[in-house]
Amino acid sequence: VTQQVTGANFRDGRDGDRREFFERFFGPDQRDPFGRRDRRGDRDRDDRFGDRDDRGDRERQQRRFSRGLGSGFIIDAGGIVVTNDHVVGDADEITVTLQNGDTLEAELIGRDPQTDLAVLQVESDEPLPAVEFGEVDSVRVGDLVVAVGNPFGLGHTVTVGVVSARGRDIGAGPFDDFLQIDASINRGNSGGPTFNLAGEVIGINSAIFSPTGGNVGIGFAIPASLAQEVIDELLEDGEIERGFLGVNIQRVTDDIAASVKLDEARGAIVARVLPDTPAARAGIEVGDVILAVDDNQVDRMRDLPRLIANIDAGSEAQLSVWRDGETIELTASIGVLENDRQVASRRGPAEPDEGDEVGMDDLGLAFADLDSDIRQRLRLAEGTNGAVVVDVDPDSVAAERGLRRGDVITAVGGDPVSSADEAAAAIEAVREDDRDAVLLSVARGRGGERLVALPLGAS
Repeated sequence: VTQQVTGANFRDGRDGDRREFFERFFGPDQRDPFGRRDRRGDRDRDDRFGDRDDRGDRERQQRRFSRGLGSGFIIDAGGIVVTNDHVVGDADEITVTLQNGDTLEAELIGRDPQTDLAVLQVESDEPLPAVEFGEVDSVRVGDLVVAVGNPFGLGHTVTVGVVSARGRDIGAGPFDDFLQIDASINRGNSGGPTFNLAGEVIGINSAIFSPTGGNVGIGFAIPASLAQEVIDELLEDGEIERGFLGVNIQRVTDDIAASVKLDEARGAIVARVLPDTPAARAGIEVGDVILAVDDNQVDRMRDLPRLIANIDAGSEAQLSVWRDGETIELTASIGVLENDRQVASRRGPAEPDEGDEVGMDDLGLAFADLDSDIRQRLRLAEGTNGAVVVDVDPDSVAAERGLRRGDVITAVGGDPVSSADEAAAAIEAVREDDRDAVLLSVARGRGGERLVALPLGAS
């Protein structure tokens, strides 16, 4: 993979997507395999391609190009190649080297950063050997697998291991459903196939967990079932169009289930409804627990994004929602997910003055009224109302659940509050309703709202 780089991109040695990926899975101190060095004392990557005669030529070359290596596999004799999106990135040139040493120029058909998949096309005078996808549902933990790839430039390396786990969520995106394998995977294996013993592709190597940058036996492969859906759509349209509902959701914990009188921890609870979206128009509210979409059960939070994404834009979806102790049915007209939605700022808020506090001893919190000065200092969105947290007992369950000074409680049990007294009264009302936990809507800076359930009576 060759990409022209200039200025800050070259000095940094990494582009944004690759930097984020490798820092997440290899640690921030690892040198980028797409940049200048793979290991201490190794020659620059460009030297391996014969691109320098002396140091000056090398430096001029590095100012112009970044080159990298990855893996892939052919799924059609006509030259359809599958790899990872983070391997090809925004490449200017892509070359595929076959096992027999032949090199073919590749054209990018389509890519999907959300699932880290990309599809290429190569042209050959003769039909190319191709592999087939296998059935992932039959894969069991402990089954033997074979991984093939190009680690550290050592082409067509084969490693063997077992499936360590299924359905892993590693925080890479909303559609995480990785196979965890212990076959050795290293830098350069990305995009290569994971085979079962029948020679069928059941996964696409995508990431490893490694404190050192080398393999420690924890690798992750995109399951073939997810990959096939994305690949088929990329081949047909060149891009992925996903359904969009317009909510921020959280996992339903046992405490959250108790706070909303749900029989068990299931579904996805709505922490925020984005304005002027299908969710807002359908009447979804903060604190609703979405239990099913078109008769498909939402057993876990991460089930919901997949179910919504698979619905065609403009179609209507029937949502089963838990609200106020009962299930109601809502109809939402699904929109189109935009890929460039703004990410919330990670900057932390300033801390407020304590002012006049209202203490809640058993929860370990103290509140104060939220005025315009505090609202501005905390960089809260305009119109945010509630009670600001001015103290948290470090030994309390509130501290354990991540609450801190500067958080703003905007609602208690789904009911908005606009002052410290209202927040205290609302918590007391939940206690009198004989609930085991109280559900708080918490805003922090401009990062949006989240829901936190605190057990009542626990200090």
